[in-house]
Amino acid sequence: MKKYIPWIIIAVVIIWLFSAYNGLVNKEENTEAAWAQVENVYQRRADLIPNLVNTVKGAADFEKGTLTDVIEARAKATSINVDPSNLSPEAIQQFQQAQDGLSSALARLMVVVERYPELKATENFSQLQAQLEGTENRIAVERRRFNEVVREYNTSIRRVPGNILAGIFGFERKGYFEAEEGSEKAPEVKF
Repeated sequence: MKKYIPWIIIAVVIIWLFSAYNGLVNKEENTEAAWAQVENVYQRRADLIPNLVNTVKGAADFEKGTLTDVIEARAKATSINVDPSNLSPEAIQQFQQAQDGLSSALARLMVVVERYPELKATENFSQLQAQLEGTENRIAVERRRFNEVVREYNTSIRRVPGNILAGIFGFERKGYFEAEEGSEKAPEVKF
């Protein structure tokens, strides 16, 4: 029986290594899936914007610069893609800056719309505005979920013995969504 003990120990260690490695792979995949969902809700917002802009164009004749800003910000926001396997803080920051520009342009558009009661009264505009508000809430929820999954993954690769496996197999920390500097202050919209 004593001669089997080393083999049993080796078998247990190998089973543990496979299990731990597969656990890290699952957490990394969950992180990438959560990122894909973040991109999904941002894409939903980008898809709604042309409809919103066309509705506003059709119902009001006002500063074209505001519409141009929204269109340009949408183009910039949709042009930045982050590779899910490289969720570095810098890549997420670049993505977030483009999205913040779009959020700012949409906020200016909504303020301008306040000056056009006939536009606010149209059913199409009301529905689109509600869709955008819902989408902004979805974005916040998915960003929170993403950060939770990243926290779980990062914790796993930093704790013993996961940190040993992470070092051997090249698992690296993922970046979080973080608030922009100065975001604790309410934005001031000026025209």
